[in-house]
Amino acid sequence: TLASKGLNLVMIDNQKEKMEYLAGKINAEHGIKTSTLHLDLAGKDATQQIMDHCRDMDCGLLVYNAAYSRVKPFMLNTDEDFMNYVGINTYAILKLVHAFSGRIIEKKRPGGVILMSSLAGLIGMQLVASYAATKAFSWNLAEALHHELKPHQIDVMACIAGATATPPYLATKPKYGRIKPQVMAPASVTEEAIRKLGKKARHICGSANRMNYFILTRLLPRGVASGMANRVMKKMYTYE
Repeated sequence: TLASKGLNLVMIDNQKEKMEYLAGKINAEHGIKTSTLHLDLAGKDATQQIMDHCRDMDCGLLVYNAAYSRVKPFMLNTDEDFMNYVGINTYAILKLVHAFSGRIIEKKRPGGVILMSSLAGLIGMQLVASYAATKAFSWNLAEALHHELKPHQIDVMACIAGATATPPYLATKPKYGRIKPQVMAPASVTEEAIRKLGKKARHICGSANRMNYFILTRLLPRGVASGMANRVMKKMYTYE
């Protein structure tokens, strides 16, 4: 979406070959410039590496869409899982948004930050408990910074997505019953996010997702909404 608007990109990922292939494809299709940085966002010096890499670039928009997610019972998580949830889904966000915003303020220029969140952060969901908790974290962080950084001309927004047809989501092989979530195309999610940046503190992508959010938070008691959502989750993923 950003490339189609003529914006040059800095791409960061821990999967080097896939990232470089995608960068080449974007360059060919849109005639823009891409710069790639191969690193693990869970690393302690990840933020410093990113800021050093972008030191001489005119970067005005940060999109944090990296996330660590595993669908499995909480008791089957390992120490490595927990470190990744904290490192990638919370600590790296705090460090990178802080460093990026500081540089924007120092240069006295406007900027933007989009933090990808999830409807999973709305209610505590079984089988993705740690992921859901960290998505609630990013949602609340974005909402707070939307107000705090606005005087510095930095627009901050949480893009709250529901089920999205990304390779990681499709790889979980969800099973749908009578109630099937709206599965959105990634391009539709990103288009909505860019369009709403600067207008809202948080945006839920997809009309069906917005309707579900309204029903779960406005019409139903919390306990009833949680029970419904968790029953759907249990039917989607069966574990012994």
